[in-house]
Amino acid sequence: MKRRLYMKEEKAIVVFSGGQDSTTCLFWAKERFKEVETVTFDYGQRHKLEIECATEIAKKLDVKHHILDMSLLHQLAPNALTREDIEISEGNEDNLPNTFVPGRNLLFLSFAGILAKQVGAKHLVTGVSETDYSGYPDCRDNFIQSLNLSLNLAMDEDMTIHTPLMWLDKKQVWELSDELGVLEIIREETLTCYNGIKSDGCGECPACKLRNNGLRQYLDSKGEK
Repeated sequence: MKRRLYMKEEKAIVVFSGGQDSTTCLFWAKERFKEVETVTFDYGQRHKLEIECATEIAKKLDVKHHILDMSLLHQLAPNALTREDIEISEGNEDNLPNTFVPGRNLLFLSFAGILAKQVGAKHLVTGVSETDYSGYPDCRDNFIQSLNLSLNLAMDEDMTIHTPLMWLDKKQVWELSDELGVLEIIREETLTCYNGIKSDGCGECPACKLRNNGLRQYLDSKGEK
C-alpha cells in the first residue's frame, strides 16, 4: 500500500504505439501515477497510421505525446515491419518471425529513459510480454531487468521499468482492459494489425490472429460473443 501511494505522487513515461498492449498499459499507468506522458517512435514502420492512431488516443486522454525520430533503425534493420516489399511471415521453431526488429526495445527503452530524465519521470511503462512474445528476445523479463540496471547505472538515476503485461497471455490482456473499464476503447480505437487496419484488423496477419484469438477466448469465458 505504501508503494502504491508513493507511485501515485510520481510521473511515468509510457512507450506507446497506439496498439492493444501499449494502450492497455497507458490506462494502467493513469491509474497508478500522478502524471503520465507517452512516447512514440517513428522508425519508418510499415504504416504511418500507427503514429496517427497513437496521437489520437493520447489527445483523447489528454496526455502529453512525444514522437521521436528513430529512422536510423529503418536503415539498420530492414524487415517486414519497415519494408512494404517484404512479405510478413510467422517463422518457425528454428527462427524468429521476420517482423522482429533487432534491438528495437533496447533502443526504444534507452531513449525513453533519456526522455524520462529530461521530464522528471522515474518510471517507464512498456507492454512487452514473455507469454505471447513470438520468440522476440527483447521482450523477455531477464532483458528488461538487465536494461533497467544498465539505465540506472548509465544515468545515475533510480528509475523503474514496469511491464504489467509480462506474464499475461492475450486473453488475460483483454481481461485487464475490461477490469480497467476500457475494453471497448481498446477493441475499437487501437491498431495492432500488420496491414494497418484498426480495431479487429485484417484477421489474417500474425498480430491479428493473436489479438482476436485472445478476445474470443476472453468473451467465451464470460459467455459473450
